[in-house]
Amino acid sequence: MREPTRKFHKALVTGGAGFIGSHLVEELLKTGIEVVSLDNYFAGKKENLAPFHEYSNFTEVNCDVTDYPNLEQYFDGVDVVFHQAASKKTICLNDPRRDLQINAEGTFNLLELAVKYNVKKFVHASTGSVYGEAQYLPQNEQHPLVPTSYYGVSKLAGEKYVNAFHHLYGLNTTVLRYFHVYGPRQESSNVGGVVSIFTRLMLAGQPVTIFGDGSQQRSFTYVKDVVKANLLAATCPETAGEVFNCASGIKVTISELVEAIAEILDIQGQEIRYADWTPGDIKTFDIDNSKIREQIGLEFITDFKQGLKLTIDWAKEFFAKGRSACIKTTKSL
Repeated sequence: MREPTRKFHKALVTGGAGFIGSHLVEELLKTGIEVVSLDNYFAGKKENLAPFHEYSNFTEVNCDVTDYPNLEQYFDGVDVVFHQAASKKTICLNDPRRDLQINAEGTFNLLELAVKYNVKKFVHASTGSVYGEAQYLPQNEQHPLVPTSYYGVSKLAGEKYVNAFHHLYGLNTTVLRYFHVYGPRQESSNVGGVVSIFTRLMLAGQPVTIFGDGSQQRSFTYVKDVVKANLLAATCPETAGEVFNCASGIKVTISELVEAIAEILDIQGQEIRYADWTPGDIKTFDIDNSKIREQIGLEFITDFKQGLKLTIDWAKEFFAKGRSACIKTTKSL
């Protein structure tokens, strides 16, 4: 696998207390550069960052990406921004206006400040939801962008702003479209990911609710592989102005996911309940990741069963410590 080459001095990670953001913060700190985690803690957790306070090159700040007046002070000396903060797909139906503010206006704020403070690189986390229902498979980066959810629309708006700032101001940007990232620290409440939700329920001996019939296909990617993609996107010159599918290419149905978790946990006869399809839910993800593999040399090294076992081992320890923030209402993605 190709290794990151460019050396930065100071990184700003938005959503740094979140699932993916905290893993990215962790890896960046190991390189010795100064790292600022910016999070409003609506979804992010201070406990995700607690182990990193031993690093002298780490700063944790509480700020919202939509709060432009307060946001600016954290850009001093920053030469790379990893924009991971986002409104979650699972809450966009409850407050689509807020979803738009975070994913579009928040991104615009960061881009404007990146230009003002001469940031050298802006890596933007987007989503495969910008494609909408597949018009052909596998979906590559040239697939039409016809999102079917508020979340997909707002994230696409964010992407368009990123592209505009690249062309208007020469800002060195890269967009990574995520697909069903999973791993340790993922939120397991109703705004979390399906892997963590199902794992929590099955560890507690509770029934799993599948929205739909379970045939919906997902492309699960382990969080450490996504972190590597961010680091390569930031350091490879070939990524300037580009958009990449950031997905392992592994194809798993929701029903197969339940079976895989049950197998690792050695559970027999897991109770499954079915509910109506989630509005805007995409039935099939089959992702072409050839561009990111060939253009920047990224290898997705974690197979699904290996990543799932690592995630479940972490969850067992997490829930054993009684730190779960479980919410009764659960939802699959």
